[in-house]
Amino acid sequence: MSPQRAEPDPNRWRVLPVCLAVGFVTTLDVSIVNVALPSIESSLDAGPTQLQLVVAGYTLAFGLALVPAGRLGDAGARRSLFIAGLVGFALMSLACGLAPTDGWLAVARLLQGVSAGVLNPQVVGLIQQQFSGFERGRAFGMFGATIGVSTALGPLLGGLIIAAAGSADGWRWVFLVNLPVVAVLLPFAWRLVPAPPPDAARTARGPRRLDLVGLALLGAATLGVMMPFVTTTGRGDDASRWWWLVVAAAAGLAAVVWERRYQRRTGEAVLDPQVVGLGSFRNGALLGLAYFAGFTGIFLVVTLYLQDELGYTPLQAGLVGTPFAVASGVSAWFSGRWVARWGRQLVVGGLALVLVGVVVADAVVRLLGDDPAAVGPALAGALLLAGAGSGTVIAPNQTLTLSEVPVTRAGVAGSMLQLGQRIGSAVGISIVLSVYYGGLASGDTAAHATGRALLVTIVLVALALVVGIGDLRSRRAEDRGTGRADA
Repeated sequence: MSPQRAEPDPNRWRVLPVCLAVGFVTTLDVSIVNVALPSIESSLDAGPTQLQLVVAGYTLAFGLALVPAGRLGDAGARRSLFIAGLVGFALMSLACGLAPTDGWLAVARLLQGVSAGVLNPQVVGLIQQQFSGFERGRAFGMFGATIGVSTALGPLLGGLIIAAAGSADGWRWVFLVNLPVVAVLLPFAWRLVPAPPPDAARTARGPRRLDLVGLALLGAATLGVMMPFVTTTGRGDDASRWWWLVVAAAAGLAAVVWERRYQRRTGEAVLDPQVVGLGSFRNGALLGLAYFAGFTGIFLVVTLYLQDELGYTPLQAGLVGTPFAVASGVSAWFSGRWVARWGRQLVVGGLALVLVGVVVADAVVRLLGDDPAAVGPALAGALLLAGAGSGTVIAPNQTLTLSEVPVTRAGVAGSMLQLGQRIGSAVGISIVLSVYYGGLASGDTAAHATGRALLVTIVLVALALVVGIGDLRSRRAEDRGTGRADA
């Protein structure tokens, strides 16, 4: 284990709001676009594949950039990448907002995702680096609250922007609103994000020791896994995309072989055995992948159902998800204080509550059918329940997953954890869209198609719960063997 800093950085609580704001705005851009899709479709005459790239291309590029950016951050470039990522995010937001065609918008969204992927490992790495012990749990609790609230508030804020700017060009302001946010953040980041020590290149494995082949193979494997999911629309032209999984399998196998050889030769592989070998990290990463696969799809299918089938405006659809955001933010805030005491039990309890909330949402859609006046309020109540649980899942899981990771590996470990979350989101969205549109194409009512899609999210959240219970039992067995209290 690498030594912790002797004295905590006095600026740590001042740099944390900058990190939280970056996490908020980059995560917000995953969900804020959902309610803008009808406006983008009519304004740019965009087809299904282009619309899917606007939504999921951001997630794809986000995921591809995570591990290289995390590795470079750990190698001493964290401050530089933080600043460059902010500038790139602002420029690509401007490019999205000014896009004259759907192709331009899709490419700009991909590059915006790259910028977000560069930023987020630095955020996680800074929190891991600047805080320790109980304070780290609190900081990650705030970060988890930020992620949960931003995901759920995206549709509401998007609806407000479109309502204020008009349906014709309001979607442009969904992207342009990022510019003043970044303009405020940049000077604070420049002043507060700490510079690396003078010998960082020597002590933290500088650029000459960067595993470029490993990064390329891991990137190819990630691309192969995510491409068929992020380009799936649920329509008849999807089958040809699945050959990408062959690319993923080949690149993944090559990456494993290469990384083993590179680790033996240099001790500096991207897939660091000090991280991958930790049971707490593996279980937490798998739980995060399964949970984000279920969690992210909920808002997309509910938004589609309310807007396309029940005639809700973007603002009305966004309001339905607001209780989730409020409940998630409140519970995540407290979970940062509870995680040190309750450990994995807190995550398991939260997952169980989310599962109950989604089951209730599924029942609401199936039983209340196509009654717009009844479905919205009832769904809001179900999402309130799910949000209360979600707040005790994301941040505590992040804290527990990274609890045994050395600070010098914080960036790459955090990026690998977030990569799993991005892959989970892409897979979940793809499956949910396929089930939803497939149901409509086969003649199902909108309510029944939505219910079937929500059933997918139920299964995925249940899978995360099974992983959490397994990890909890494993920790209890280890604690009994060592005579420690239950974690």
